[in-house]
Amino acid sequence: MYIELKDVCKEIKNTAVLTDISLRMEGGKVYGFRGKNGCGKTMIMRVISGLIRPTSGEVIIDNRTMWKDMTFPESIGILLENPSFLDGYTGFDNLKILASIKGGTDDIQIKDAMKKTGLNPDDNRKYKKYSLGMKQKLGIAAAFMENPDIVILDEPLNALDKEGVDNVRAIINELKHGGKITIIACHDAEEMELLADTIFEMENGKIVGK
Repeated sequence: MYIELKDVCKEIKNTAVLTDISLRMEGGKVYGFRGKNGCGKTMIMRVISGLIRPTSGEVIIDNRTMWKDMTFPESIGILLENPSFLDGYTGFDNLKILASIKGGTDDIQIKDAMKKTGLNPDDNRKYKKYSLGMKQKLGIAAAFMENPDIVILDEPLNALDKEGVDNVRAIINELKHGGKITIIACHDAEEMELLADTIFEMENGKIVGK
């Protein structure tokens, strides 16, 4: 399993937001993107996940080129920015609706994902009653519950207490040992050093070091 970006550039309204991004990521490793807000971290994640098409360059996943051989990666889970779910449904029901889109994920897997983040799958509270930390946990559970090959987590530690952070560490470690490609962005430098095998330093839409 690998992802390769070749000379990826993205312009929005004649402004370069990504410039000549070339990198390779392989299964069984955790990759971090670090830099100030607006440096391009989330944009790279959007490109890899197929949500944004680059102006030029290629994104290749296991010998298949995005927007040529496929529109989206076939096996990916994503937490980008603030997760959104249906206010009038429980956490479990929200995840069940998501899982029904592709199928193949049963109730046991959904409940297991929730428990790993620290949520109670039998909690009957509606999503609108969730705290910020609970909403974040549900977004993380949604990203990995279907056992995808690629997991993208943008600021997964936002609004989490110590127990929640410990749970995320355990989840990322499990993904790594399961051979997944895990991609994270995190403001906490110490956590990033702890979690990631390789850290790409970003500045003004460019990778300036690793």
